[in-house]
Amino acid sequence: MWRARGLLLFASIVVAGSVALAGPAVIPLRLPSGKVLQSEVMVKDEDRAMGLMFRPSLPSDRGMLFVFEQPDFHGIWMKNCKFPIDIVWLDEARRVVDVAASVPPCKADPCPVYQPMGRASYVVEMGAGQAGHEKVARGAVLDFKLP
Repeated sequence: MWRARGLLLFASIVVAGSVALAGPAVIPLRLPSGKVLQSEVMVKDEDRAMGLMFRPSLPSDRGMLFVFEQPDFHGIWMKNCKFPIDIVWLDEARRVVDVAASVPPCKADPCPVYQPMGRASYVVEMGAGQAGHEKVARGAVLDFKLP
């Protein structure tokens, strides 16, 4: 009986630990070209602040989706990033309001902040050059379902 309780306790710890270690949700995000990026969904302030910091690269089939509570001119910076990216701002209807192409890693202090021309509810980060290649331009719509 003690062994069964011990196994149950161990299983509970493993499951709880897995939940605690689980990162942001990953969802498919369809670009206008039809290409799908598996995108991490950043909803928490601390996740949005960390973004792609300290990562060595971003595979061409991956992206990052920042979700904001209110539409605004949400600024993005490249602090501690190691590679250039394209930054895409979307409105509530998931329509592209602006694109910053091939934004380089930050080399200055303070880092420059990139802001959209219009209010946005979402920001998508993808590999440098992908936005142009995948037909992501102002007015285009990106398709995704939030978890």
